[in-house]
Amino acid sequence: MKVCIYGAGAIGGFIGARLAANTTAQVSAVARGATLQSLREHGWRLQDLVVIAVKGPALAAVADQLAPLLGPHTVVLPAMNGVPWWFGRGIAAIGDAPLESVDPGGRIAAKIPHEQVLGCVVHAATTSPEPGLVEHRMGQGLIIGEPGGGESARGRELGALLAQAGFDVTVSASVRQDIWYKLWGNMTMNPVTAITGATVDRVLDDPLLLTFCANAMREASAIGERIGCAIAQTPEDRQQVTRKLGAFKTSMLQDVEAGRGIELDALVGAVREIAQRLGLATPNIDALLGMTRLFGRVHGLYPE
Repeated sequence: MKVCIYGAGAIGGFIGARLAANTTAQVSAVARGATLQSLREHGWRLQDLVVIAVKGPALAAVADQLAPLLGPHTVVLPAMNGVPWWFGRGIAAIGDAPLESVDPGGRIAAKIPHEQVLGCVVHAATTSPEPGLVEHRMGQGLIIGEPGGGESARGRELGALLAQAGFDVTVSASVRQDIWYKLWGNMTMNPVTAITGATVDRVLDDPLLLTFCANAMREASAIGERIGCAIAQTPEDRQQVTRKLGAFKTSMLQDVEAGRGIELDALVGAVREIAQRLGLATPNIDALLGMTRLFGRVHGLYPE
C-alpha cells in the first residue's frame, strides 16, 4: 500500500513514522519549510491512502492541492480535531448544505470526493517540539469508520494496517458518534485553556469554570440527541475521566504558545452552527465561541 501523510506535524508524523517503521507500506509525506528540510536531512503519484493531518484552518488550501494524489480508489483519512467538513452530510435535521464554519462555500467537499473519505478519531497526545520531530506523550488509539455508518472491506483493511503499525484500532460502525463524543469532551477544555493559559487540571479545579464547561457540554449533548449522536455520560462523568490525565496542555493551548492559528471553528463554531440549524439555543457555547474568537483576533491567531 502507498500511503501519503499530508501534514507532517505531531499527529501526521506520529502516524506516518509508525506506518513506515512497522509495516510494508510505502510511506511518503507532503511538507514545507523547516519540516521539509528536516525530513530531507533525517528521513522519515497516486496513493492508496492519504492521511490529512493539518490544522483545520489550512484544510481548504490543502484540498486544492490533493488532486494529484487521488486515484479513483484512494482512501482519504482526515486525522484532525473537531467536526470534519463531511459531518453534516446525510443528517436530515440540518440539511445537506456544507457547514460554513468548517467548509465555506463547500470548497473542500468539492475537491475531496465524499465516497473516498473514511472518518477518523485520534485518541493520542503528541507534540512537535521542532520540525520533523514528534514526541508521543500518551495514548495510541485510532477509531476509523465509514462516514455514513456501517462496516466495509476498506475499513477493515485499513484497520489491520494501522494495527500492524502499533495503534490501538477500532473499526467503528458509527464513527460520526465517536467524533461527536470526543468533541463533547474537548470542545470546552481546548478554548478555556487557550484563553487562560492554564493546564487542564487547573481548569477542573476552578468551580466556576467547571460549571461553565458542564453547562456548555449539556448544550452539546442536546444537539447530539437531535443528530443521532446521543451521549450517555453526564458532563461530570466526563470531567472525572479528563482529571485522570493530570496536568496537560491541550492542543489549542500549544498552538497559542507557538503563535499558530487556533482550530476554533471545528471545535466550537461548527457546534454552534449545527445548533442554529436545529433551532436550539446555546448561550454557553455562544459565550465560549465569542470569548475565544476575540482572544484569537486580538493575538493574531484567528481571522478578523
